[in-house]
Amino acid sequence: MTKAAAPAPGAETSGDTYLPAHGNGGYRVRHYDLDLDYRIRSNRLAATGVLTCVATQALSRFSLDFGEFRISRVLVDGRAAKYTRRGLKLQVKPARSIPAGASFGVEVRYAGNPRPVPSRWGDLGWDELTDGVLVASQPVGAPSWFPCNDHPADKATYRVTVTTSSPYLVAVTGNLVSRYQSASTTRWVYERPEPTSTYLMSVQIGRYEDSELAGGAWVPESGSVPAGVVQRAAVPPRLRRQFAHDFARQGWMMDQLQGWFGPYPFGEYVVVVTDDELDDPIEAQGMSIFGAGHVDGRRTHERLVVHELAHQWFGNSLTVADWRHIWLNEGFATYTEWLWSEESGGRSAEALARYWYARMQAKPADIAISDPGVARMFDERVYKRGALALHALRGEIGDPVFFTLVKAWAVEHRHGTVTTADFRAMAEVYAGRSLRGFFERWLGKAPLPRR
Repeated sequence: MTKAAAPAPGAETSGDTYLPAHGNGGYRVRHYDLDLDYRIRSNRLAATGVLTCVATQALSRFSLDFGEFRISRVLVDGRAAKYTRRGLKLQVKPARSIPAGASFGVEVRYAGNPRPVPSRWGDLGWDELTDGVLVASQPVGAPSWFPCNDHPADKATYRVTVTTSSPYLVAVTGNLVSRYQSASTTRWVYERPEPTSTYLMSVQIGRYEDSELAGGAWVPESGSVPAGVVQRAAVPPRLRRQFAHDFARQGWMMDQLQGWFGPYPFGEYVVVVTDDELDDPIEAQGMSIFGAGHVDGRRTHERLVVHELAHQWFGNSLTVADWRHIWLNEGFATYTEWLWSEESGGRSAEALARYWYARMQAKPADIAISDPGVARMFDERVYKRGALALHALRGEIGDPVFFTLVKAWAVEHRHGTVTTADFRAMAEVYAGRSLRGFFERWLGKAPLPRR
């Protein structure tokens, strides 16, 4: 007779130093299969989520991060399981304990009106637009639409099916594998084969025009498929002309970033422009989402275009193992803005570094970039001082070594999780010497170092 497993210690915490309540211990998710039926006018979602998991310890119970839906059934390995709710945690007690190392399946059937998760950064996750849906989950919004282990280090593959009204285009972070249209609804099926964090999964629904971007130019859907990385766009028809100008250099950007950072890490790249205003663009795996105000026909926001594209390498393919390492996402994406400015005939990276160094000098010296604190994860200084640290490293080790290092960093950690210590270790290997003092000055201490 098998002895019942003890409750998993820390089963409702992820161990993240900043957001321990998001994510769970005791298991890892390998695959999500999500089947969503969404009614736009009533904001009504009826769905089934099936998770394929592996226990990292013996489990008599476990928890999932999940929003406030009505749950009609929870199964573990096909057997009915007991469950309770506590805030954004769904606590599950399977009929049989799960041994350490065992694979197990969890099925949750649920329905309700999805709404964002409140957080210190505002409402995050599934959100209604004027006429459609936007999902922006970084860092804790994924439970607003599916049961999950909401921690960036628990990367899984996905299959997402969305059925909704036929006049609407549905874009999910993944590769479109099928689309079935009936008299009034269309069923869209997407697969995400690369390991993906929960916060990087997204659903976008709107009255969009679907087109391809070939060499950075707008090509109607009936046009030829571009060579290299497939780049697509979902844009409101009224913004088609402005978008064609503002994103005309994206093909060039893609080529340049692949030169700096190695092959694009996903099957295609999709840009969505909502018909609503957004304060900031949103990153997702293989997708970037912009608001109508980011498209003006004058390339006013081109730095944001390249910033979001850079996140496909830094943040999406290379994902932080813990939120305190967020500078690895934002510092690299910001420095890519500076590199692109120089490449495309704008201000040089050195000129931008001097400008932002002066700006950062005027701000309080009370933040260490490698550990900014949960309240300052998205502080401007994490972005700009992170980029300044990379520019200083470039000066410290020289261009040939720096660009070889950056490409190796992106290629060797492709689809993995990373930490500041990982980057420092690789930098020292490529530099051929210790860089302990350099990293301590630029990342470990609050005062801004001298240039």
